[in-house]
Amino acid sequence: MEDTLLHFLSNIKPSPLPYPKAHSFPLSHHDYCPALSCPRTLHFPTLSSKTNTASLPPKPFKTPETPSISSHHTPPPPQSQPHEPPNTEFQEKILYLDSIGLDIFSLINHDRPFILSASLSNIKSIIDLLTSMNFTPQEFRRIISMCPEILTSTPSTVTPVITFLLREARVNGSDLKHVINRRPRLLVSSVKYCLRPTLYFLQSIGLEEVKRHTYLLSCSVEKKLLPRIQYFEKIGFAYKDAVSMFRRFPQLFNYSIKNNIEPKLNYFVVEMGRDLKELKEFPQYFSFSLENRIKPRHQCCVEKGLCFPLHTLLKTSQEEFMSRIDVCCNSSVPLRSSPLYSVNCDVDSSTNTE
Repeated sequence: MEDTLLHFLSNIKPSPLPYPKAHSFPLSHHDYCPALSCPRTLHFPTLSSKTNTASLPPKPFKTPETPSISSHHTPPPPQSQPHEPPNTEFQEKILYLDSIGLDIFSLINHDRPFILSASLSNIKSIIDLLTSMNFTPQEFRRIISMCPEILTSTPSTVTPVITFLLREARVNGSDLKHVINRRPRLLVSSVKYCLRPTLYFLQSIGLEEVKRHTYLLSCSVEKKLLPRIQYFEKIGFAYKDAVSMFRRFPQLFNYSIKNNIEPKLNYFVVEMGRDLKELKEFPQYFSFSLENRIKPRHQCCVEKGLCFPLHTLLKTSQEEFMSRIDVCCNSSVPLRSSPLYSVNCDVDSSTNTE
């Protein structure tokens, strides 16, 4: 609208009516009026394209300027252009990962930092290395999904790990794929600061054939292995007995103290009322589900007045367990020396006799 008004005003011809000039109106003291004391009212210029009347908009509006409101939406300055090559490289990496069948949406959403920090050449070299080890596309897709940090590694960092597994951990060449598939994090673990110290620790506690438990090699001795042994010492086990449990069942090292060991131990002592010595003989107790296996079977035995050995209570299949329950309930009362003996048996037998 301002442009239209300016155009209209610029086409107006000067008025033929003669306006008196400023000097033709000498002001006397009796003609002085305060309202007309402002300089803009002392002159009455003719309407022309060169001069502006009081009704004309200010001069700044004549020159087209970009409003300040839209200044934030202007295109980025030329100096921001150097950021485009990294974006192009990122797209190339995504296209390559998609071409080998990886879930690029999951990688972008959860593992974007690893993709950004890894160069395309390194990613291709790692994939080529895994392929040379006869990993199938499905296998290295699983490996990368479990341990995306592998994308940031290089063959020069992975090769020492493979050498360590074959020479020091005594892993058979035919088992190498299985070892890596089970614990991909081995490939990004430091031989000097992690793998070798853990190997020496496991050997020091008497764990034989560490090659069967290579999933433990990527665990920290100070942060994971020792704290679990110390926990069993705190609840009453001697050090040698605690170590004996881990030798019998090395998977115990991988169980969470707070979410697994502690609640199951509490139920074992408080609800089941059993002796800790049974755990020394059967540490596999901690591998069974508390809600789906331990509690239902214990409650079933309590209802029937039975008490099975811990391994019999948990290791048998559901059919075999119910068969044992049926046999015990339909047979004579077990002798006191029998492992199936329970104090409730005497109560039940005396009740039946009466």
